[in-house]
Amino acid sequence: MTWLQAAPTITAAFLASFVEFVEAATIVLAVGTVRGWRSALGGTAIAVLVLFAMVLVLGPALTHVPQQAMQLVVGLLLLLFGMRWLRKAILRGAGIIALHDEDAIFRSETDSLRRAGAMAGRGLDLVAAATAFKAVLLEGTEVAFIVIGIGASGAGLLLPAAVGAAAAALLVLAIAAAVHRPLARVPENTVKFVVGVLITAFGVNWTGEGLGIAWPGRDLALLALASGLLAAALLGVRVAESVGSRGATRPAVR
Repeated sequence: MTWLQAAPTITAAFLASFVEFVEAATIVLAVGTVRGWRSALGGTAIAVLVLFAMVLVLGPALTHVPQQAMQLVVGLLLLLFGMRWLRKAILRGAGIIALHDEDAIFRSETDSLRRAGAMAGRGLDLVAAATAFKAVLLEGTEVAFIVIGIGASGAGLLLPAAVGAAAAALLVLAIAAAVHRPLARVPENTVKFVVGVLITAFGVNWTGEGLGIAWPGRDLALLALASGLLAAALLGVRVAESVGSRGATRPAVR
């Protein structure tokens, strides 16, 4: 497999992982700012070790499952996963639900941590460590699912998927270390829109292959699927905007 063939896998894993890492980084930054970096980084390190063990155990185990069956199962899961992201991105784009605000999340987390009590002296602050651990574990589990799912759905895809996720992690870490503040300027909702399209396209492609469908152009079919889904999603934003505006002007029925 050439890197050109692996580009769609790397891109999907990078963008999906980037979104999850931004959300985790926002909470870890809040923990470190309010209650100290020792506990925040301690909780983060423990979560990373748990995630590493998860990937280490599940990744090789999935390679023993027949490829067609794995493509069908993973395809359906990615399809549901991508459609959930895409639905929220369409509703946000139409203004029906609020945009994801990392600054607001940062403020909410810092307020909660301040109300939780003072720092625990020189020892490990269990509240801070648990908060960082939970955030990194929850977001990281989604990243692990994406990496394992993409990697297990085709021969030689695990490494490109891992490369994409690792690149996202390094980029978020570099930005967080440089600015020490929420990554509010990252166009996260736009990224989620793109990720929803890509993950859904992968899901449709691999579900089809799991059902025995021979896609025209093989891997190039992903581009056609993604283009069609993007057009449908943009149309969905327009339709949701129209329905939302009519609903806002319609008098309440008693």
